[in-house]
Amino acid sequence: MNTLLRSVAKRASVLVLALAASMGAMLPSTAFAEGERFVMISHAPDSDSWWNTIKTAINQAGEQLDVKVEYRNPPSGDLADMARIIEQAVASNPQGIITTIADYEVLKGPLEKARKKGIPIVTMNSGTHQQSEDLGAILHVGQPEYDAGFGAGKRAKKDGVKSFVCVNHYITNPASVERCQGFADALGVELGSQMIDVGQDPTGIEKKVQAYLRSNPDTGAVLTLGPTSAHPTLRALEKTRQLGKVYFGTFDLSSEIAQAIKDGNIQWGIDQQPFLQGYVPVMVLTMYNRYGIAPSNNINSGPGFVTKENVAQVEELAGEYR
Repeated sequence: MNTLLRSVAKRASVLVLALAASMGAMLPSTAFAEGERFVMISHAPDSDSWWNTIKTAINQAGEQLDVKVEYRNPPSGDLADMARIIEQAVASNPQGIITTIADYEVLKGPLEKARKKGIPIVTMNSGTHQQSEDLGAILHVGQPEYDAGFGAGKRAKKDGVKSFVCVNHYITNPASVERCQGFADALGVELGSQMIDVGQDPTGIEKKVQAYLRSNPDTGAVLTLGPTSAHPTLRALEKTRQLGKVYFGTFDLSSEIAQAIKDGNIQWGIDQQPFLQGYVPVMVLTMYNRYGIAPSNNINSGPGFVTKENVAQVEELAGEYR
């Protein structure tokens, strides 16, 4: 099955490359260089399994496009460490840098050094289109986080939700707060103490969710921001005998989340299509370096909703391509 999936993905990748080239805008030409090397820097700690799909994407893109792609990240998710990693990447003079904009103010200095050296940049995942443009990036590939949160809130409100808790495992990343804020605004409630800072330790997350629900028994819904917080929250609900009884929505997918959707314990997962977030930036930098072309618009990779009705289409791909 994996061989078939990779074959399908390879054909799809070639099609995406052709489509992107067809809608590309001519940019200053650069010479083709043998041994092209790009560096992707993310804000994700080593413990965040969601990024495995992006790693699959950049490895596959590198193999198919004959470029070397290095993945680097701060092991603990520390943003100051991420800024230092960007500076190190810039100093190594790659043919391109791919980066998240986890915190614009922290990262703009190191990325300005890349721009001054003429290293092309593509931003992905975290950050806004405007921030990407201000950094001088070719384009941004990602999900507008506030809009995704707002869309999730609209869906929950339609389903009768009036109150919620947002389980935020990465509160230092402004994008995570945007998700919670969009959800609150769509429900028409103030975002305050119902956004809880749970950190990234699974046991700690589980205990903090249990404590919040004990103190706020009328909570209508739980919103988690990815597998890091979703998995412990599932265990917390199970231990408090609320699993399947509390409205539960989450960002992102994993095999465990897909199973919970299938079982009816999670109502929906927001798919921001991380494979695209990994593959497309490598493709764009390759075209830019070889042919001086790139798509003329930013690319929104999400959001899309995975529910019990369509989860079968993606569960076999969760954690690898979805």
